[in-house]
Amino acid sequence: MTTNQQEFDRARAVMPGGVSSPVRAYRSVGGTPRFLVSGQGAYVTDVEGRRYVDLVGSWGPALLGHAHPAVVDAVQRAAARGLGFGASTPGETELAELVRDRVRRDGAAPVERLRLVSTGTEATMTAIRLARGATGRDLLVKFSGHYHGHSDGLLADAGSGVATLALPGSAGVPAAVAAQTLVVPYNDLDAVRATFATHGGRIAAVIVEAAAANMGVVPPQPGFDASLAQIAHRHGALLILDEVLTGFRVGPAGWWGLDPVPFEPDLLTFGKVVGGGLPLAAVGGSAALLERLAPVGPVYQAGTLSGNPLAVAAGLATLRAADDDVYARVDRAAATLADAASAALTAAGVAHAVSRAGNLFSVAFRETPPRDYDEARAQESFRYGPFFHAMLDAGVSLPPSVFEAWFVSAAHDDKAVGRVLDALPGAARAAAAATPTAA
Repeated sequence: MTTNQQEFDRARAVMPGGVSSPVRAYRSVGGTPRFLVSGQGAYVTDVEGRRYVDLVGSWGPALLGHAHPAVVDAVQRAAARGLGFGASTPGETELAELVRDRVRRDGAAPVERLRLVSTGTEATMTAIRLARGATGRDLLVKFSGHYHGHSDGLLADAGSGVATLALPGSAGVPAAVAAQTLVVPYNDLDAVRATFATHGGRIAAVIVEAAAANMGVVPPQPGFDASLAQIAHRHGALLILDEVLTGFRVGPAGWWGLDPVPFEPDLLTFGKVVGGGLPLAAVGGSAALLERLAPVGPVYQAGTLSGNPLAVAAGLATLRAADDDVYARVDRAAATLADAASAALTAAGVAHAVSRAGNLFSVAFRETPPRDYDEARAQESFRYGPFFHAMLDAGVSLPPSVFEAWFVSAAHDDKAVGRVLDALPGAARAAAAATPTAA
């Protein structure tokens, strides 16, 4: 049996930073990353044989828990038939139909067509290209702290790993590409209106996380997303609603189905849950828009692994199992843990705010819940490292960044939740004792 440190040393010898995605390197919390070898239900196990209650959930897809029997069975049966064909399969159509039928509300059905891709980055990239092709315009509006994947035009002032590593953007992005993205503060409709007043005739689309969850969880102000649709449409632009994280996790129709003010986005992107934990994502919208994609339209998009039959099988099994009971269980567990985290930090005298968007939540080490990226960064983030490691030592795996959401699954039963509750008071005391130099 090897140790986590030995695995990390080995990985760094052949992989940049020893990881395939930056946040896994523990740079913002310190210490040695855990190398996981298995997951079952609410738990994951590392190379040293230590078992943790998991609140990362593969960064969202594990809505049902790890290795759910129905999902594993579906993938195994698909694998036995072949790993991929480079051709269409009936499963792709079934998944597209299932997504179309789930994303409905009050008679509105914004997903008439769906294009399957392999990653959330591909989905948002395709949506933006489609918006530009449909409008004949070049500029894009995005929000500070929102993360829509790592394509060149979307890394300006982004959240997720960009926020974790305190980067303003990314080297390697041409200035001319960056200039096509207009970044405005989140939850600030006046700033959006001012941007459209100046550039309205050149803006192809506004892209927004349905509920921000890559700078910690920061929900939209009531009516914010609906107002974005109105402003964009008034100027002949489109609204792209990014549901890669929230889609089918916070509810059967994603955040769009929960938003208190109804509206219709032009394009929606999905990932994470829609693939059941395997690489799969999608962009959906009206037939008129989506059929601008090749082969019926002039906007090109392609992918050798798009609609991979194993990923499609995992997505179908996950969505079919994600019924009202699943969402009720996830909601209950998330509410219990969010309340308990707040209570423990209050008891330890730590200034904090717990922000929620449906069953997604996170802790910010500041007095009030953040409303935008500037406020999310204006917190005592040095407290999170000690808090994180105290939880890890107690057998609870949290996201290794204060700028990420906590993910609960339907497999988090009373026993798993209880282990988290037992760990929180000690972690809160560790956060209280933290100093800036200890970060």
